[in-house]
Amino acid sequence: MATDRYGHDFHNGTTEAAGHLDRAVEDLLFFRPAVADAVEELLAAAPAAPVAHAFGAYLGVLGTEPADAAAARRRFDAFAAGLDTTALPPRERLHTAAAARLLAGDLRGGSALLEELTERYPRDALALFVGHQLDFLTGDALRLRDRIGGALSAWEEDDPHRGPLLGMYAFGLEECGHYTHARETGAAAVELNGRDVWAIHAVVHTYEMQGRFAEGLAYLDARTDDWSAGNFLTVHNWWHYALYALEAGRADTALDIYDTVLHHAGSRGLAMELLDAAALLWRLHLAGSDQTRRWEALADAWAARADPPFYAFNDVHAVMAYVGAGRVGQARDLIADRRRWLAEPGAGTGSNHAMTATIGLPVCEALVAHAAGDHDTVMELLWPLRRRLHEFGGSHAQRDALQRTLLEAALRSGRHDTARLLLSERTALRPDSPYNWLSRARLADALGDATRAATARARAHRLGRAGDLTTEHF
Repeated sequence: MATDRYGHDFHNGTTEAAGHLDRAVEDLLFFRPAVADAVEELLAAAPAAPVAHAFGAYLGVLGTEPADAAAARRRFDAFAAGLDTTALPPRERLHTAAAARLLAGDLRGGSALLEELTERYPRDALALFVGHQLDFLTGDALRLRDRIGGALSAWEEDDPHRGPLLGMYAFGLEECGHYTHARETGAAAVELNGRDVWAIHAVVHTYEMQGRFAEGLAYLDARTDDWSAGNFLTVHNWWHYALYALEAGRADTALDIYDTVLHHAGSRGLAMELLDAAALLWRLHLAGSDQTRRWEALADAWAARADPPFYAFNDVHAVMAYVGAGRVGQARDLIADRRRWLAEPGAGTGSNHAMTATIGLPVCEALVAHAAGDHDTVMELLWPLRRRLHEFGGSHAQRDALQRTLLEAALRSGRHDTARLLLSERTALRPDSPYNWLSRARLADALGDATRAATARARAHRLGRAGDLTTEHF
């Protein structure tokens, strides 16, 4: 029987097909676009292999593209029709069951099956990667960390794929607040392979979460050729660069990045890219920057997708775009559509149902309330959710746009005690963030404390100067 590079039997596969599987897994681990073609070659070479069909299903789900998921489900269902899963070896049976759960919209159920699989087969890199991404999509920070941490001891130090696992582990550590350990672990992964863009991304997150934007800029600048093009994380890592630029007071650089990379005429309109674009413009929107032209183009891109209910995190960013473009009617239409869907019989079987009902819709309604200047309603909607936002996925850095919306509502509604509390939390965690100190200056102004306001602004200016951009790219 054929085996993969990790020594697992490849059920209904050939030696040739195993080569395709190994290439596809490596492309996946390093976020190479070639993975899509490699999986097609794998399926052509091993049309009866359960792992091959599970792989195709995983790709269809992880991009959060409803059309891709629907196409993957059709192909997987055709394969699984009449398949006696009880006759499959345990590993293939678990992969098949996990793929079926994911295609049915049960992200947490599929994640749990993959966790069971890797307990028995800790060197199944495909299961580890997919499980890790599902932990990200469901905002499960502990599993994001421990799924990989629990498998690492089964991997030899010199295994060339241990590096990507370290990169995954670094991201899980970061999301759990272990910033020093995360940075060291991510750096070790990058040392093993300089083009490990997920590991680079993990290190970048540690700087973001500590407000150490100048170091983050320097880190990305030193490795630009390794992360800035040709991988699935290109847009997202440029988004991180743009966030650092905003902290440095360089909105012009952030907008250059937006126009060149995040969203432009040649953009593919993928959800993962559109949400990065919306999240950047929303930060500028909260700061009072008029980006109407960019918002209009972005809202058009979201509207062209006409997405069905699929992933609440995407819905929130579509609403950001509609609100930013002044199309509150479209935002309300999306909210009404999701409410109708929640009321449909049988709609509550997938993970997105709970995400939409408990987090997605209240957040969308808060964004609409913000557009109307109804900051009291924003407070009422977001305050109870501020420690639960992870439940609908994403990272701390991504969800910070919503935390900033809550802070903005507290400042604009005159809830000074609440604003003080939120700012105290933020500056304790990110003492080097100019945004936090400028916000403290605004609060001091509202309280009539000119001395504190001047001190906070001076500190913000000093910190911003520490991040002066020297990059030649923008």
